[in-house]
Amino acid sequence: MDNLKEELSSVVSRVRNFTLSVLEGEPNRLYDAACSYLASGGKKLRPFMVIKSSEMFSGLEEKALPAAAAVELIHNFSLIHDDIMDNDDIRHGISTVHKKFGLPIALIAGDILFSKAFQVLSIQGKKVGHDDTIISEMNRILSTSCVHVCEGQGLDIQMASSNNIPTVEEYLDMIQKKTASLFEVSCALGVLSSKDPSAENVNNLSKFGRYTGISFQLIDDLIGVTGDPKLTGKAVGNDIREGKKTFPILLALENADADKREKIMKVFGSKGANPDYVEDAVGAISSLNIEEEVRKTAHDKMIRAFESLKSYDDTNAKNALVSSAKFIVERSL
Repeated sequence: MDNLKEELSSVVSRVRNFTLSVLEGEPNRLYDAACSYLASGGKKLRPFMVIKSSEMFSGLEEKALPAAAAVELIHNFSLIHDDIMDNDDIRHGISTVHKKFGLPIALIAGDILFSKAFQVLSIQGKKVGHDDTIISEMNRILSTSCVHVCEGQGLDIQMASSNNIPTVEEYLDMIQKKTASLFEVSCALGVLSSKDPSAENVNNLSKFGRYTGISFQLIDDLIGVTGDPKLTGKAVGNDIREGKKTFPILLALENADADKREKIMKVFGSKGANPDYVEDAVGAISSLNIEEEVRKTAHDKMIRAFESLKSYDDTNAKNALVSSAKFIVERSL
């Protein structure tokens, strides 16, 4: 795992430098806002998957950098808009863009990131030698992914505002769009940047990204409920107090008896809930072995991701993708 972290750090550093080099312009304040999250925390797994998916098929990192940057730009666009919708103050230990720069600049910063993603694929893709057919296909699948992300966000808002508790299946459908779509397109763009961008290879690596992305969100959900505040920087049971209808909370509500359900619902959506009541709710969820069930579901999705790679020989790039998926499922932060 240490080797993965070193390789991840190295690749991400090069992707970040490339992305910052194409994210320049005036007015300075707009571009400063747009660049805010690029140098901050986050695991940056998506651009890493672009590079490694390309290398699986003998692709050069130089030719995959435009695609990796495009994915990172779209991801950062979504983060800025998510923070606006949630009215969050902090992300990765720094002020959110709309709190630091104001709402109008934050909105335009998100827009410039979105626009630059397609500009990078088109202009920088041409510079590194991709033909028009490949660039057109890259733009098609990235734009389709963006539609899915927006639809997923819309479903999430709909679920949050409804008095109804969604089913586990409805929730999984939502995160496949909102979260997994960007993992899926990361791997697809990587293959299209390689020397063997066949439909079969694109399809197989897309499946790997999709199931890895679902696993990522499931573990994120778990951390939001039971994560150690010293690691997460968030209060105990933060997602319960926020009233987020995430996978572990839905599982808990499905499996809880009347007493435990009452403890959970007592603080669900109550941001100022008594800390003792929050601890009771977290304890109720923990007593239902929810962590074990969430990790098992994430592990099952990871196995499906691995199945999409089984026809390929073991290489350093394939092993890096497998290790990144294992890291996602096993992490505690």
